[in-house]
Amino acid sequence: MTHTIGISGSTIMSDETKFNDLFRVHEQITHIEIGEFENEDAFQRFLSLLKNSNKTFGIHSPIYRNGSKYDLLEKFQYTPEQAWTLFEKEIQRLVEIGAQYILVHFPYFQGCARNPDTLIEQGLKRLSELQQTYNLPIICEPKLGLDKSPKGIQYLNAFPITVWEKYGLKLCIDIGDYLLAADEKALNMIQKWKDHIKVVHLHNIEYMDDKYIWVPIHPSHEDDGQHYSLKEILHVLSSYPDLIWILEHTPHSNPSEIFIQEGIDWLAKEVLLEKY
Repeated sequence: MTHTIGISGSTIMSDETKFNDLFRVHEQITHIEIGEFENEDAFQRFLSLLKNSNKTFGIHSPIYRNGSKYDLLEKFQYTPEQAWTLFEKEIQRLVEIGAQYILVHFPYFQGCARNPDTLIEQGLKRLSELQQTYNLPIICEPKLGLDKSPKGIQYLNAFPITVWEKYGLKLCIDIGDYLLAADEKALNMIQKWKDHIKVVHLHNIEYMDDKYIWVPIHPSHEDDGQHYSLKEILHVLSSYPDLIWILEHTPHSNPSEIFIQEGIDWLAKEVLLEKY
């Protein structure tokens, strides 16, 4: 059983001037997941740094900022047909440069939808065809909708596993999104998909006024009464084979390097028991 620990470009908001932060020497971190580059020059600079490192990488669609992020099933910024065209072009690009996978927000619904099972299966069919055509793994990440709508995650939870299995696609579970969508029921919802999970997005949540931000995982959060307790979920997931654990947070809380490293050590030593 092989576990990989990676870091997300969200930690620097894909800021080109901070790319070096993603390549700092954390012995446990061997993978980077990133997307939403400012432009082609920024993407090329990242690839140059990557070439001189020992890290693997995956792309979180879209490659470029202002690309299609939520549109495969219904219009958010682009029509679905525009979104599918853009997504295929991204896959074609990534096949050329050796990405391990492309991760896409799917299923994403802004709120309630008619016939969600039909829409999800239609999307799965197209994703599966792209995966087979280009031989690049596509990872599906169910997401919260507008105003933290849990509908997309709930629709996936109600979706038949037997139908999902027909299409050969893997899932990314965002721990924070699942906790916001389902709270104490999150673990049961996650366990339903245990045979299909490949990537785990790891962050905790803090509230600022009426908004919330992603913060690094840390053992001090487990019993402080202010954050979600993650340990049980992480221990269950640690028994699943060959996961890629992506450490996510945004810079808004300005976490120290020591705090971030303590969270990495906690994951590696106490949760994964250094199985990776």
